[in-house]
Amino acid sequence: MKRLTTIFLLLVAITGLGQMVNKVTDPVEWVNPLMGTFSKFSLSNGNTYPAVGVPWGMNLWSPQTGTMGDGWMYRYDADKIRGIKQTHQPSPWMNDYGQFAIMPVTGKLRFNQDERASWFSHKAEVSKPYYYSVYLADAHVTAELTPTERAAQFRITYHNSDSSYLVVDAFDKGSYIKIIPEQRKIIGYSTKHARGPLPNFHNYFVIYFDKPFTVAHTWRGNTLVKDSLEIKADHSGAIVGFKTGIDEKVHLRVATSFISFEQAELNLARELAKDNFDETMRKAKNAWNDKLSRIRVEGGTVSQVQTFYSCLYRALFFPHKMYEIDANNQIVHYSPYNGKVLPGYMFAGTGFWDTFRALYPFLNLMYPSINKEMQEGLINDYKEGGWLPEWSSPGYADVMIGNNSASVVADAYIKGLRGYDIETLYEALLHGANNEGPMWAVGRKGVKYYNELGYVPYDVNIRENAARTLEYAYDDFAIFQLGRALNRPKEELDLYLQRSRNYRHLFDPETGLMRGKNKDGSFQSPFNPFKWGDAFTEGNSWHYTWSVFQDVQGLINLMGGNENFVKKLDSVFSLPPIFDDSYYRGVIHEIREMQIANMGQYAHGNQPIQHMIYLYNYAGAPWKTQYWVRETMNRMYKPTPDGYCGDEDNGQTSAWYIFSALGFYPVTPATDQYVLGAPLFKKVILQLENGKTVTINAANNSDANRYVDNLKWNGKQYSKNWISHSELMKGAVLDFTMSATPNKKRGTNPSDFPYSLSNDPTITAGK
Repeated sequence: MKRLTTIFLLLVAITGLGQMVNKVTDPVEWVNPLMGTFSKFSLSNGNTYPAVGVPWGMNLWSPQTGTMGDGWMYRYDADKIRGIKQTHQPSPWMNDYGQFAIMPVTGKLRFNQDERASWFSHKAEVSKPYYYSVYLADAHVTAELTPTERAAQFRITYHNSDSSYLVVDAFDKGSYIKIIPEQRKIIGYSTKHARGPLPNFHNYFVIYFDKPFTVAHTWRGNTLVKDSLEIKADHSGAIVGFKTGIDEKVHLRVATSFISFEQAELNLARELAKDNFDETMRKAKNAWNDKLSRIRVEGGTVSQVQTFYSCLYRALFFPHKMYEIDANNQIVHYSPYNGKVLPGYMFAGTGFWDTFRALYPFLNLMYPSINKEMQEGLINDYKEGGWLPEWSSPGYADVMIGNNSASVVADAYIKGLRGYDIETLYEALLHGANNEGPMWAVGRKGVKYYNELGYVPYDVNIRENAARTLEYAYDDFAIFQLGRALNRPKEELDLYLQRSRNYRHLFDPETGLMRGKNKDGSFQSPFNPFKWGDAFTEGNSWHYTWSVFQDVQGLINLMGGNENFVKKLDSVFSLPPIFDDSYYRGVIHEIREMQIANMGQYAHGNQPIQHMIYLYNYAGAPWKTQYWVRETMNRMYKPTPDGYCGDEDNGQTSAWYIFSALGFYPVTPATDQYVLGAPLFKKVILQLENGKTVTINAANNSDANRYVDNLKWNGKQYSKNWISHSELMKGAVLDFTMSATPNKKRGTNPSDFPYSLSNDPTITAGK
């Protein structure tokens, strides 16, 4: 019996070891693009689509299950595919621009989006970042796709030998299409966009076929136009037919441009050249592996490795390149602000309210060269539009709040990016900080009140006023930090330093929470800290109270010290998930995601509170951060269609996971620090762009051993609750010793706490 027990335990050990991934050699194959696609309007598990593209490519492609104009273009629970769509959509809430669809059909001439739709199964679907394949059952056709930055190749296998067609849908809201049979070619454009205005906006496309057309018709709306090869209408399309043998493959070469047909042809010639489908696919796969391999993880479970690389894949799409390379090999772009074609970089498709928190800091750590291009793109945003965008889709979009471009600009410079016109960007920050823009979400709504009173009042008909105040105060800190780095005049720095402390105006000593304040200085009443919206943005007071990124120590002081602060943090998790949805007149999906997570008032599915877990480090209880970081990663992220706990949001929610898996997080962008959590893997190697390497070792890491017992930096004891970005850039080896029980002595001294404005030795206290 003893021998049998020993054998059994050995088998268990071997099985357990077999579940661990000790080396990743082909990281793109660990990505699941379907993670987060099992979503709907009322409940987001990511609100993603299976994006086929290359990192930061101008174009993405996705199977389309939704109807034309539906932001939920692909839902995992759908039965039919209506087309394979070129997309630039950052989220279903922002919808799409620059879009058209390709769909093979057989039998009858079917082009209407419902009539051409085909049943499909995930069992006959292959979804990878660099390749997509699906069997369209009704058509008895297999469609394959592989991308470049601005082009793509399709391979369509018609399994029957008769009545083979291909539909091109240029969509509604203004489109054009022309069939050129002698060149086996279709050209067209779409002007459809969800946000605007976008002057002179076109997404031009060219499609080449390797098969002559036996049928060629255009169509308008639901009407086939047999006597014309060219059509311009609200909704235009084309259908062409081929004579095919059984299992014959028809190849399509596709490219697009925001500039012209001629530029689309250039993009096609440059990016596809003479490559066949498989060569393009190999290059796309290599592009992904090049970027994904910058971070190599070892010693995690299969699920953890899949989740990590799926999140990393999501973090490398937005903002996407909107620039192109002209015939003279010069960088040019269509301007969404004035409709002109101008020199220089341009990026689009991201909301800074989400991505300033972790996505942009992640780029500054691992991919600074692409963010340098993005910073140059921001300069052009300002020059051409007069403002920095807060949501680019692809021009200004009137959604969300804050002036968080200040953080995006300041963090890049503080983290060491150089070689662009930072003075113009600083000028743009000052302009945005002191003026209301052409819409609520550009510049600062309520800036006159904010500058005079130190807050945006509750009772002056400016919605989400408390959230605006808190975000403006942090943004002022970011301006102050950048101004210091640029040696700006003292009186200017003092102004933004003073404003960065404006969060104090909203702290209510009675409740220990942030609260809207009226113009006369009284707090708004009645006050329900569980009320979503109203004075706050997509959250309540329990979520936004912690939005003092720049001065956590100042918040601790307001709450009465470390012990009270830690208890307040604990309350977030111990409170029931109750809510007041009266502001929205119904339960929005963010509320529902908090309610069902079984983590109290902690709403990880939305951004305002995502950093809160790391704040225990500022009050001498870092082990609580370590516990809750691991709990959140375990509970809230899975490599499955329902794998996120709310909107993925252009890489932000993914970037939280990536940073947290590494063992640290940028609580305060525009500083040099990351706040420590605890690593997820036994080993991680970061290959930095400067050629240096960061190695993070945690050999005895496990789900039980989630606490940091000891940390050595380059072989020397390290007691602080934060690490320095600039020191990481020199290369480093971090050796974590993990434990099943918390070390309540490590990181408890005030000298170990992360940066807070109130503790900045270069600033006079209380100034």
